[in-house]
Amino acid sequence: MSHIRKSFDRRDFLRATAGTTVALAAASVTGAAATSAAAAAPSKLSIPKDRIGIQLYSIRDKVSALGFGVVLPELARIGYKEIEFAGYTQNTSILGRQITLPEIRTLLDDNGLSAVGSHVGIGNFRSNLQGELDAAQILGMPHVGTANAPTNVNTVAGYRAAADEFNVWGAAATARGLKLYQHNHAGEFAFATDQPSVRLYDVFLKNTDPRHVYLELDIYWAYVGQYRWPGFDPAAYVRNQPYRYPLFHMKDGDANSANANGFDIVEFGAGDLPYEKFVRDIGPRASHVGIWEQDTAPNTQPNPPGSLGAAERSFTALKGLLG
Repeated sequence: MSHIRKSFDRRDFLRATAGTTVALAAASVTGAAATSAAAAAPSKLSIPKDRIGIQLYSIRDKVSALGFGVVLPELARIGYKEIEFAGYTQNTSILGRQITLPEIRTLLDDNGLSAVGSHVGIGNFRSNLQGELDAAQILGMPHVGTANAPTNVNTVAGYRAAADEFNVWGAAATARGLKLYQHNHAGEFAFATDQPSVRLYDVFLKNTDPRHVYLELDIYWAYVGQYRWPGFDPAAYVRNQPYRYPLFHMKDGDANSANANGFDIVEFGAGDLPYEKFVRDIGPRASHVGIWEQDTAPNTQPNPPGSLGAAERSFTALKGLLG
């Protein structure tokens, strides 16, 4: 890695982050009795504990300021194995230019990390689909997706048209040995404006080709969707079509009736979303990579370590949940 200059002294970094690894008790993750934990024994879990991932958006401030050459080794030290990208850039002052995709791939390989996926703007798929698939292959990732809603036209026809578009992109990804995925927020679980009894997410799921279009369930946003538009069980979607959900965003929320979403985003293990029940209820079929995300992590104090401290504590809590 000598070809990538580091502008941050690692010894200073480790001193700054010392004392931030206090584990959160397993009970704070689940709120359930030990007997319930036994029901979700590691051998029966479909979220492997040895493939915990991180969405780099959670530590976007550190990626930008310190660069991949500092951040990726630190994530490997914490124990993360899978990296989901939210862009491929860092501050140009770190190298005197922008880092390249092959350089990022080298950093991944050198630190025993795997690229599991990437969030790409939906407009990039429309204008530069093959270029985005090229980037995914350079980084060695099996999935490439978007965190954008399928469409802003919240009608049945609008979501059917979006599904047709995703089917085309998904077929192109399949032809390259990749899986295209869509990551939800809460709005996808709303009802169609023209057919108030029809849930938009159901339209998208029904009309996308399961051979070519996959889903990344953001569990936090699914529960927000349940809070705002009741009548569905997030775990049931996965249980009914487990192979369509290769990736999860495991983001925690703390109930707050003053928040229109019903929950505040918090570090994993500090909230009260029913994660143990969810993991048990999705069933043992298929395998889903659990990816930690916390949109608010860059606001974590003290800084340093800030978002990386949140990443370490959340990893410990996730590890506890998954046994």
